[in-house]
Amino acid sequence: MVSLKPDCAGPLRDASNALCSPTPPPPATPAPSPGNAPTATPVPPPPATPAPPPPATPVPPPGNPPMASPPPSSNSPTPSTNSTSPPPASLNGGLPTWKLALIVGIGIGGLIVLVGVCIFVILYRRKRTRLDSGSCPPQGPKVRPFSGPSPGMELGFSQNKFTYKEIKITTDDFSNLNLLGQGGFGYVHKGVLSNGKVVAIKQLKAGSRQGEREFQAEIEIISRIHHRHLVSLVGYCISGAHRILVYEFVPNSTLEFHLHGKDQPTMTWPIRMKIALGSAKGLAYLHEECNPRIIHRDIKAANILLESNFEAKVADFGLAKFASDADTHVSTRVMGTFGYLAPEYASSGYLTEKSDVFSFGVVLLELITGRRPVNRTRTFDEDSLVDWARPLLTEALEGDKFDAIVDPKLNKDYDTEDMTRMIACAAACVRHSARHRPPMTQVVQALEGNLSLSNLKEGIMPGHSRVYNRCESSEYDTNQDQEDSMIFKMRALESQEQATSEFSCPYSEDDLQPYNSSSGGQQTTQERDMGKMAEDGRHASEGT
Repeated sequence: MVSLKPDCAGPLRDASNALCSPTPPPPATPAPSPGNAPTATPVPPPPATPAPPPPATPVPPPGNPPMASPPPSSNSPTPSTNSTSPPPASLNGGLPTWKLALIVGIGIGGLIVLVGVCIFVILYRRKRTRLDSGSCPPQGPKVRPFSGPSPGMELGFSQNKFTYKEIKITTDDFSNLNLLGQGGFGYVHKGVLSNGKVVAIKQLKAGSRQGEREFQAEIEIISRIHHRHLVSLVGYCISGAHRILVYEFVPNSTLEFHLHGKDQPTMTWPIRMKIALGSAKGLAYLHEECNPRIIHRDIKAANILLESNFEAKVADFGLAKFASDADTHVSTRVMGTFGYLAPEYASSGYLTEKSDVFSFGVVLLELITGRRPVNRTRTFDEDSLVDWARPLLTEALEGDKFDAIVDPKLNKDYDTEDMTRMIACAAACVRHSARHRPPMTQVVQALEGNLSLSNLKEGIMPGHSRVYNRCESSEYDTNQDQEDSMIFKMRALESQEQATSEFSCPYSEDDLQPYNSSSGGQQTTQERDMGKMAEDGRHASEGT
């Protein structure tokens, strides 16, 4: 038998092994060359599906292949195809991301700060409002705006509110060296505020009849008034029993001082005309421009203050009251100053704007004649300036006879037309009948020469002096008029004795020098006047 084993060991064995073995052992196979790598490897290279980097992660440069890529070959430019996408900066409109974040952060921070400031201001104002709703504290350096009066009264204004300690410092503890004058309601001192502003400080006497509500009403009235011919309110203080008003300081004293003071130079006619026109404008503003209108109730020469250039300012609104359109205020006590009050007040007690007009007419007579409203050295028929001047006013208007009524100190140095206008205004203002007195706006126009003087006569025929002469008046017979005048004088003097008629008389009646005032002297004068009035009353009764 033939054995096949030796045959398989030869070349045939090799061929048969090649045919019989489909997977020869791989160790004999050499490594593929780099040039055949794409064909030998059917799997695509990793760069074909790269993971997109986050926006904040910088993209590697095109020349650096990914770490997972095979060694550089002919396909090495493949990663550069992903670098053609726009850089992250272009996604923010050309602005770098860190700058945009910075701007947004600053804006949000500023908004938070602004809201915080607004909240702080609101809370601070509310706190101040609560603090200011009561009385002024007895001490403390701060000045607060007024915001809350006593219950039942709402004041729509804001003035400086001073502490009593500040007022004492301002006046050097109310030194007599700073005393400007004394009136029925209290004292007036000169003071200097911490900012250097000079002021006039009006302090009510302890136990004054003017209560807290009346005091606050006065503040409300004055705070609404702003006019070049009216004294302005600077501030106020309420501390315990103390009631204090702080006014602007008018440096050149009063019309009364310059017109009637001892050893004072004669006021020239242009200055007198300037004072008359300025004070008329101030009073007209109270009557016709304020809403509601305001009655001053104490117009007199002592309440007309003068600037250095003799610009007039009407002062002292301590007795001022609102007047409604329907009716007038009826006073239960004598208000104002004897010699300036209208005759209808003696019998009725009514005060209206026409009462102020009468008082202003008396001031005009003072400027024309140089006389006081009341002259105690004269007889009963001549002690009143109005009674003495009425017939002379008629002569001056009808016959141009000025010498008998014009102040002789002027030495006829005046303008005739100006004098005629002032005399006509004075005559119209002091008429007995209140309804025949002109409004203050007409008085201003007449003094300026913008109104015909015939308009002031209101139909009174020339030659009829009944509106000027008390004894020929159709509204008062002689006996009744004298009786009313006597009653009025007695009532007025009693009122002054009770210190209710004046608020800021800057000079005493006897001395008439600034900054010197004596309550004792005033009392003596009142006692003398009471005796004189009683004696005159007996003479008048015997004569009738």
